[in-house]
Amino acid sequence: MKQTLKVALVCDWLTGVGGAERVVKAVHEMYPEAPIYTSQYRPKKIDWFDDAKVRTGWLNLFPAGLKRFIPFLRQGYFSRLDLSEYDLVISITGAEAKSVKTRSDALHVSYIHAPTQYYWALYDQYIENPGFGLLNPVARLGLKLLVGPLRRADYRAAQNPDVIVANSSYIKEEIKKCYDRDSTVVWPNVDVAGIKKLSGAKTKRDGFIIYGRQVSWKRVDIAVDAAMRLNQKLTVIGSGPEHDQLVNRANGNENITFLPRYNGISDIVQHIRASKAFIFPSIEPFGIAPVEALATGTPVIALRKGGALDIITDENGVFFEEQTTESLVRAMEEFNKRTFDEARVMHSAEKFSEVHFKKSLKQYIEKSQHEKTR
Repeated sequence: MKQTLKVALVCDWLTGVGGAERVVKAVHEMYPEAPIYTSQYRPKKIDWFDDAKVRTGWLNLFPAGLKRFIPFLRQGYFSRLDLSEYDLVISITGAEAKSVKTRSDALHVSYIHAPTQYYWALYDQYIENPGFGLLNPVARLGLKLLVGPLRRADYRAAQNPDVIVANSSYIKEEIKKCYDRDSTVVWPNVDVAGIKKLSGAKTKRDGFIIYGRQVSWKRVDIAVDAAMRLNQKLTVIGSGPEHDQLVNRANGNENITFLPRYNGISDIVQHIRASKAFIFPSIEPFGIAPVEALATGTPVIALRKGGALDIITDENGVFFEEQTTESLVRAMEEFNKRTFDEARVMHSAEKFSEVHFKKSLKQYIEKSQHEKTR
């Protein structure tokens, strides 16, 4: 009789809803019997795992708001987990969950959203604005003092997985640069089918839109400046530590509309459907938001860097070259001269669907299992 494969999932934390958690949810659906090991879990903040066996330890006693303060504790926590009973371990991580250790004959597949960004790609931005408000000076000093040993520990942790999956071509390059590891790209899952259902019938489009958490490195500021310079309408959805500064920057300009509160994804989809294009000015590991925009048939104006390179083509959007207002203005002017086929734009999102993700990841895991046991 064929022996049942014992599988475990590992993720950094489950304390809210986001793109990383959506990947965990999809992998949980692929392996519903597998327990999920994580550092912190807040079921009141994320109800996607009510049917799962979520296993936490002593780190769960810490307030979830402190998770950015304790990366060194997470490294120790994950590296000491006993996963010796499992034949297949899948870690889904942008931080420390890849630190887990497995049996020599088990397979550890690590799906990496990015090399831990506060040590690597976004270190300078975190130093400039750690996002801790009045505690910024303390966080800044702590990161400066600890970044050396934390990077070394992070590098060592990245040597643990047998194989690594990157969530974009950009992250594949970052994994090679930071960890000296090869990886295979499997794009993360986006609820393309759900977005399409919410989109409804064709509607009149006017102005541009940007949405997401308003932090400095997202560069919402250049979208606001570009829209004002071109006298174009811009809807800014979301909130965050930069919100008040952005409102002050717009200075009451009648073309700029701020919507810090909205009624879920259905409300966002309707605003996207009413816009000519979605603006994506940040350097992201992948980019869930632009794919969601494409799924509504809305083209994207994106910075030609990061995960956007896997998403945007001449058929579904326009690139701009530099993270500046001037470069974005030129791209918006170019966009206004072009026309896009809504059906083709919408179809371009299909390769990022839940179905495509699960099929691609399953095939890669099975291939890796075969190679491990060969």
